[in-house]
Amino acid sequence: MNKYIDKTLLLILTGITFIGGYAFLRYAYKVTDSTPFTQEIVLIILGTVVTMLITALLLRKQSAVEVEKEQSIKFIDLKTRTYEDLIAKIEEMSLAVNISNRDLIRMQFITHRLAIFSSPEVLEEFQRFLEVLIQKTRDGKISRDDSVSLAESLANLTVKIRADLIGEMDRQNQYSRDKIRKQILMNSSESMELLLKG
Repeated sequence: MNKYIDKTLLLILTGITFIGGYAFLRYAYKVTDSTPFTQEIVLIILGTVVTMLITALLLRKQSAVEVEKEQSIKFIDLKTRTYEDLIAKIEEMSLAVNISNRDLIRMQFITHRLAIFSSPEVLEEFQRFLEVLIQKTRDGKISRDDSVSLAESLANLTVKIRADLIGEMDRQNQYSRDKIRKQILMNSSESMELLLKG
């Protein structure tokens, strides 16, 4: 509401300045016709007022854009840190000898953090990941077969997170989600093999 009032006020002031300036200029030209340089002085004053008004409008717009840009950077930073924490928690849980119900409950609470700013796609994929995680860890351990299912589910989640953070850059560089998913799965399966051998 305030922005609307501010814009309306500025438009009214601009209109008054131009209409008043035009009327004053017409009057000044008629009155100062006989006096040398008076018309030029009137033009300089009117030009200065118009320049100040335009500069004020431009600076106002620029500061609004800068504030919006700064908020966007902070939002992306918060988003990135939360996604990094999520992946770190999943990694920590995957490396644990036993997975307790307490660990699973902690994972479910992450949904609330993600709900603050994640895209709907990430929230849906995280829910699917949780379902797979709960199903595959009922006995508290992750078998070789379970690790494959979890790796696939985590790869899908990672693709959605990546799309939420830098999806625009991937589209510009012509990386498809499917290609990214395959690369993640390939990397994940190699690391799982090493983990299970060790």
